[in-house]
Amino acid sequence: MKSLIFIVLVIIGLSSCSDAELIENWKNPEVENFQAQKILILAISNDVENRQYFENRLVEQLNMKGVNAWNSDHFFGDSFTKRPKTEQEIKNVENRLLENGYDAILVSKVIGAENKVTLIKSYRNFNKTFETFNDDYYSNQDLYYSDEQLESYTIYHAESVLYGICPGKERQVIWKASVNVTKLDSEKKAIRDYCKMVLKTLEQLDLLILD
Repeated sequence: MKSLIFIVLVIIGLSSCSDAELIENWKNPEVENFQAQKILILAISNDVENRQYFENRLVEQLNMKGVNAWNSDHFFGDSFTKRPKTEQEIKNVENRLLENGYDAILVSKVIGAENKVTLIKSYRNFNKTFETFNDDYYSNQDLYYSDEQLESYTIYHAESVLYGICPGKERQVIWKASVNVTKLDSEKKAIRDYCKMVLKTLEQLDLLILD
């Protein structure tokens, strides 16, 4: 399996679809709304292909909503992640961002993962609500007799953080989200679903995307 990806999703059934679930969602109470003049979209991942797909997808969607967003390759180039950076070098990067008109950074990364195993049929019925015991028992009684196929999958624990770096103001966290993701279909589809979730959440909170 490819290296950990920064997308965020949670299982809703072992079918052909996958979906994103916000586990925790925090907005700075001192910020009523926030609209960036120029924002950097940064995914921290060693999977270059998926990192670029995520950043480009989110940049495209934000641009369509009137947000001036840019991916990390546009700012850093392809040599930035070749070696670890010192704290001073990172501070210099932030100064360069300010000099180039950036006032916000949206960072996404995977912070952990866990392997799971489940019965396919049982998980397909996970979101099904049975009205009575009779319905539940009748629909699942063959679990006594059949040799159900086991399915293994990985849940990724990830987070996204929106930082404000406005000139002359104290650096601050504007928004932070903790999310779980399980890739059931394809990594590209999972990335698209995550981007959709991020946009919807930010819009609901009046962050970046304002009417």
